[in-house]
Amino acid sequence: MSDSNKQMEQNSPLKTSNWFASWFDSPYYHVLYKERDEMEAQLFMDNIVHYLNLPEDAKILDLACGKGRHSIYLNQMGFQVTGADLSSNSIAIASLNENETLKFVEHDMRIPFDEKFDAIFNLFTSFGYFENDEDNFITLKAIRDSISEYGFAVIDFMNVHNVLANLVPEEVKVVDEIEFHIKRYLKDSFIYKEIDFEDQGQKYHFTEKVKAITLGDFETMMENAGIYLLDVFGDYKLKKFHKLESERLILIFK
Repeated sequence: MSDSNKQMEQNSPLKTSNWFASWFDSPYYHVLYKERDEMEAQLFMDNIVHYLNLPEDAKILDLACGKGRHSIYLNQMGFQVTGADLSSNSIAIASLNENETLKFVEHDMRIPFDEKFDAIFNLFTSFGYFENDEDNFITLKAIRDSISEYGFAVIDFMNVHNVLANLVPEEVKVVDEIEFHIKRYLKDSFIYKEIDFEDQGQKYHFTEKVKAITLGDFETMMENAGIYLLDVFGDYKLKKFHKLESERLILIFK
Protein backbone atom coordinates (compact mmCIF):
# COMPACT_ATOMS: atom_id res chain seq x y z
CA MET A 1 0.00 0.00 0.00
CA SER A 2 1.36 3.41 -0.95
CA ASP A 3 2.02 6.08 1.69
CA SER A 4 -0.91 8.16 0.40
CA ASN A 5 -3.24 5.17 0.60
CA LYS A 6 -2.05 4.36 4.12
CA GLN A 7 -2.73 7.94 5.14
CA MET A 8 -6.20 7.76 3.57
CA GLU A 9 -7.02 4.56 5.46
CA GLN A 10 -5.73 5.92 8.76
CA ASN A 11 -7.65 9.17 8.36
CA SER A 12 -10.79 7.58 6.91
CA PRO A 13 -13.95 9.03 8.49
CA LEU A 14 -15.95 5.97 7.51
CA LYS A 15 -15.84 4.38 10.93
CA THR A 16 -17.51 7.28 12.69
CA SER A 17 -19.51 9.33 10.22
CA ASN A 18 -21.39 6.89 7.99
CA TRP A 19 -24.49 4.79 8.63
CA PHE A 20 -22.93 1.59 7.30
CA ALA A 21 -20.03 1.68 9.77
CA SER A 22 -22.37 1.23 12.75
CA TRP A 23 -25.18 -0.80 11.16
CA PHE A 24 -22.98 -3.41 9.49
CA ASP A 25 -21.05 -3.83 12.74
CA SER A 26 -24.29 -4.37 14.67
CA PRO A 27 -25.31 -7.97 15.50
CA TYR A 28 -28.87 -6.98 14.58
CA TYR A 29 -27.85 -6.51 10.95
CA HIS A 30 -27.06 -10.22 10.78
CA VAL A 31 -30.28 -11.10 12.62
CA LEU A 32 -32.45 -9.17 10.14
CA TYR A 33 -30.77 -10.69 7.09
CA LYS A 34 -30.12 -14.20 8.41
CA GLU A 35 -32.53 -15.78 5.92
CA ARG A 36 -30.59 -14.82 2.82
CA ASP A 37 -30.67 -17.61 0.27
CA GLU A 38 -27.36 -19.54 0.43
CA MET A 39 -28.32 -21.75 -2.51
CA GLU A 40 -29.02 -18.68 -4.65
CA ALA A 41 -25.66 -17.18 -3.66
CA GLN A 42 -23.84 -20.39 -4.58
CA LEU A 43 -25.73 -20.66 -7.88
CA PHE A 44 -24.57 -17.16 -8.78
CA MET A 45 -20.96 -18.00 -7.93
CA ASP A 46 -21.13 -21.19 -10.02
CA ASN A 47 -22.56 -19.30 -12.99
CA ILE A 48 -20.24 -16.30 -12.85
CA VAL A 49 -17.08 -18.40 -12.40
CA HIS A 50 -18.10 -20.53 -15.38
CA TYR A 51 -18.86 -17.44 -17.46
CA LEU A 52 -15.51 -15.78 -16.65
CA ASN A 53 -13.65 -19.06 -17.31
CA LEU A 54 -11.24 -18.35 -14.46
CA PRO A 55 -8.04 -20.40 -14.17
CA GLU A 56 -8.07 -23.09 -11.48
CA ASP A 57 -5.67 -21.22 -9.21
CA ALA A 58 -7.22 -17.77 -9.77
CA LYS A 59 -6.86 -15.08 -7.13
CA ILE A 60 -10.24 -13.59 -6.23
CA LEU A 61 -11.09 -10.53 -4.13
CA ASP A 62 -14.51 -10.51 -2.48
CA LEU A 63 -14.89 -6.77 -1.86
CA ALA A 64 -17.34 -5.90 0.94
CA CYS A 65 -17.43 -9.57 1.92
CA GLY A 66 -19.42 -9.28 5.16
CA LYS A 67 -19.04 -12.49 7.15
CA GLY A 68 -17.58 -14.19 4.09
CA ARG A 69 -20.30 -16.47 2.77
CA HIS A 70 -19.29 -15.91 -0.87
CA SER A 71 -15.57 -15.98 -0.03
CA ILE A 72 -15.85 -19.33 1.74
CA TYR A 73 -17.76 -20.92 -1.12
CA LEU A 74 -15.33 -19.59 -3.73
CA ASN A 75 -12.45 -20.97 -1.69
CA GLN A 76 -14.18 -24.36 -1.52
CA MET A 77 -14.26 -24.25 -5.32
CA GLY A 78 -10.44 -24.18 -5.23
CA PHE A 79 -9.65 -20.50 -5.67
CA GLN A 80 -7.27 -18.31 -3.66
CA VAL A 81 -9.63 -15.83 -2.02
CA THR A 82 -9.22 -12.59 -0.09
CA GLY A 83 -12.32 -11.19 1.61
CA ALA A 84 -12.27 -7.48 2.45
CA ASP A 85 -14.75 -5.46 4.47
CA LEU A 86 -14.92 -2.28 6.55
CA SER A 87 -16.73 -4.03 9.42
CA SER A 88 -14.24 -5.24 12.02
CA ASN A 89 -16.92 -7.46 13.60
CA SER A 90 -17.72 -9.16 10.30
CA ILE A 91 -14.03 -9.69 9.52
CA ALA A 92 -13.47 -11.16 13.01
CA ILE A 93 -16.23 -13.71 12.35
CA ALA A 94 -15.12 -14.42 8.79
CA SER A 95 -11.50 -14.90 9.89
CA LEU A 96 -12.48 -18.01 11.84
CA ASN A 97 -12.68 -19.72 8.44
CA GLU A 98 -9.22 -18.70 7.24
CA ASN A 99 -6.77 -21.20 5.77
CA GLU A 100 -3.71 -21.11 3.51
CA THR A 101 -5.77 -19.95 0.51
CA LEU A 102 -8.49 -17.93 2.28
CA LYS A 103 -7.80 -14.73 4.19
CA PHE A 104 -9.86 -11.78 5.41
CA VAL A 105 -8.79 -8.16 5.86
CA GLU A 106 -10.40 -4.98 7.17
CA HIS A 107 -10.26 -2.54 4.28
CA ASP A 108 -11.64 0.74 2.89
CA MET A 109 -12.96 -0.12 -0.57
CA ARG A 110 -11.85 3.24 -1.99
CA ILE A 111 -8.23 2.14 -1.66
CA PRO A 112 -6.71 -0.14 -4.33
CA PHE A 113 -4.79 -3.23 -3.30
CA ASP A 114 -1.09 -3.60 -4.07
CA GLU A 115 -1.86 -7.20 -5.00
CA LYS A 116 -3.56 -7.82 -8.36
CA PHE A 117 -6.52 -10.16 -8.68
CA ASP A 118 -7.84 -12.32 -11.52
CA ALA A 119 -11.39 -11.47 -10.45
CA ILE A 120 -12.94 -8.92 -8.10
CA PHE A 121 -16.50 -9.47 -6.90
CA ASN A 122 -18.59 -6.74 -5.28
CA LEU A 123 -21.82 -8.52 -4.43
CA PHE A 124 -25.33 -8.10 -3.04
CA THR A 125 -25.60 -4.31 -3.55
CA SER A 126 -22.43 -3.44 -1.64
CA PHE A 127 -21.81 -0.33 -3.71
CA GLY A 128 -23.25 3.19 -3.61
CA TYR A 129 -23.17 3.74 0.16
CA PHE A 130 -21.17 6.95 0.06
CA GLU A 131 -22.73 10.37 0.49
CA ASN A 132 -20.41 11.84 -2.12
CA ASP A 133 -20.61 10.60 -5.75
CA GLU A 134 -16.86 11.13 -6.05
CA ASP A 135 -16.28 8.35 -3.51
CA ASN A 136 -18.24 5.91 -5.68
CA PHE A 137 -16.10 6.95 -8.64
CA ILE A 138 -12.92 6.53 -6.57
CA THR A 139 -14.10 3.04 -5.57
CA LEU A 140 -14.59 2.07 -9.21
CA LYS A 141 -11.07 3.26 -10.02
CA ALA A 142 -9.69 1.33 -7.04
CA ILE A 143 -11.34 -1.83 -8.38
CA ARG A 144 -9.91 -1.12 -11.85
CA ASP A 145 -6.42 -0.67 -10.41
CA SER A 146 -6.60 -3.94 -8.44
CA ILE A 147 -7.42 -6.15 -11.43
CA SER A 148 -4.65 -8.13 -13.10
CA GLU A 149 -3.89 -7.61 -16.79
CA TYR A 150 -6.25 -10.39 -17.85
CA GLY A 151 -8.64 -10.10 -14.92
CA PHE A 152 -12.32 -9.16 -14.62
CA ALA A 153 -14.54 -7.40 -12.10
CA VAL A 154 -18.19 -7.98 -11.22
CA ILE A 155 -20.60 -5.60 -9.51
CA ASP A 156 -23.89 -7.15 -8.42
CA PHE A 157 -26.22 -4.21 -7.77
CA MET A 158 -29.96 -3.74 -7.38
CA ASN A 159 -31.94 -2.82 -10.50
CA VAL A 160 -33.13 0.61 -9.37
CA HIS A 161 -36.05 0.74 -11.83
CA ASN A 162 -37.43 -2.58 -10.59
CA VAL A 163 -36.85 -1.72 -6.92
CA LEU A 164 -38.71 1.59 -7.16
CA ALA A 165 -41.58 0.03 -9.12
CA ASN A 166 -42.05 -2.60 -6.41
CA LEU A 167 -41.06 -0.59 -3.31
CA VAL A 168 -42.93 -1.66 -0.17
CA PRO A 169 -43.29 1.57 1.86
CA GLU A 170 -43.82 -0.16 5.22
CA GLU A 171 -43.62 -3.68 6.63
CA VAL A 172 -42.92 -5.59 9.83
CA LYS A 173 -40.52 -8.53 9.83
CA VAL A 174 -40.28 -10.79 12.89
CA VAL A 175 -36.91 -12.53 13.23
CA ASP A 176 -35.77 -14.27 16.43
CA GLU A 177 -38.81 -12.77 18.20
CA ILE A 178 -37.67 -9.23 17.31
CA GLU A 179 -40.17 -7.05 15.43
CA PHE A 180 -38.30 -5.02 12.81
CA HIS A 181 -40.45 -2.10 11.64
CA ILE A 182 -39.18 -1.09 8.20
CA LYS A 183 -39.96 1.98 6.10
CA ARG A 184 -38.65 2.52 2.56
CA TYR A 185 -38.61 5.64 0.39
CA LEU A 186 -36.68 7.56 -2.27
CA LYS A 187 -35.14 10.89 -1.29
CA ASP A 188 -32.43 12.97 -3.01
CA SER A 189 -31.47 10.11 -5.35
CA PHE A 190 -30.99 7.68 -2.46
CA ILE A 191 -33.17 4.72 -1.55
CA TYR A 192 -33.66 4.74 2.21
CA LYS A 193 -34.62 1.96 4.59
CA GLU A 194 -35.47 3.07 8.14
CA ILE A 195 -35.31 0.20 10.65
CA ASP A 196 -36.82 0.48 14.13
CA PHE A 197 -37.06 -2.27 16.73
CA GLU A 198 -36.87 -3.01 20.44
CA ASP A 199 -34.86 -5.73 22.16
CA GLN A 200 -34.44 -6.42 25.88
CA GLY A 201 -36.17 -3.19 26.77
CA GLN A 202 -33.96 -1.01 24.59
CA LYS A 203 -35.10 0.78 21.43
CA TYR A 204 -32.92 0.88 18.31
CA HIS A 205 -32.99 2.84 15.08
CA PHE A 206 -30.82 2.26 12.01
CA THR A 207 -30.88 3.66 8.50
CA GLU A 208 -29.75 2.04 5.27
CA LYS A 209 -29.09 4.46 2.43
CA VAL A 210 -28.00 3.42 -1.06
CA LYS A 211 -27.51 5.65 -4.08
CA ALA A 212 -30.07 4.91 -6.81
CA ILE A 213 -27.45 4.21 -9.49
CA THR A 214 -28.87 3.15 -12.84
CA LEU A 215 -27.16 1.31 -15.68
CA GLY A 216 -26.72 4.65 -17.44
CA ASP A 217 -25.04 6.10 -14.36
CA PHE A 218 -22.63 3.16 -14.18
CA GLU A 219 -21.87 3.44 -17.89
CA THR A 220 -20.95 7.12 -17.48
CA MET A 221 -18.74 6.48 -14.45
CA MET A 222 -17.00 3.57 -16.15
CA GLU A 223 -16.36 5.53 -19.32
CA ASN A 224 -14.85 8.37 -17.28
CA ALA A 225 -12.68 5.87 -15.38
CA GLY A 226 -11.38 4.19 -18.52
CA ILE A 227 -13.21 0.98 -17.65
CA TYR A 228 -14.53 -1.40 -20.32
CA LEU A 229 -18.04 -2.68 -19.63
CA LEU A 230 -18.12 -6.14 -21.19
CA ASP A 231 -21.57 -7.49 -20.34
CA VAL A 232 -24.73 -6.82 -18.31
CA PHE A 233 -27.02 -9.43 -16.77
CA GLY A 234 -30.35 -9.18 -14.96
CA ASP A 235 -30.32 -12.04 -12.48
CA TYR A 236 -28.16 -14.71 -10.85
CA LYS A 237 -28.86 -17.14 -13.69
CA LEU A 238 -27.18 -14.57 -15.97
CA LYS A 239 -30.27 -13.84 -18.02
CA LYS A 240 -30.41 -10.73 -20.19
CA PHE A 241 -30.96 -7.42 -18.38
CA HIS A 242 -34.39 -5.81 -18.78
CA LYS A 243 -34.79 -2.29 -17.42
CA LEU A 244 -38.14 -2.84 -15.71
CA GLU A 245 -38.31 -6.60 -15.19
CA SER A 246 -34.85 -7.67 -13.99
CA GLU A 247 -34.30 -8.03 -10.25
CA ARG A 248 -30.54 -7.39 -10.42
CA LEU A 249 -28.06 -5.27 -12.35
CA ILE A 250 -24.93 -7.38 -12.81
CA LEU A 251 -22.00 -5.65 -14.51
CA ILE A 252 -18.94 -7.41 -15.92
CA PHE A 253 -16.01 -5.14 -16.68
CA LYS A 254 -12.25 -4.71 -16.84
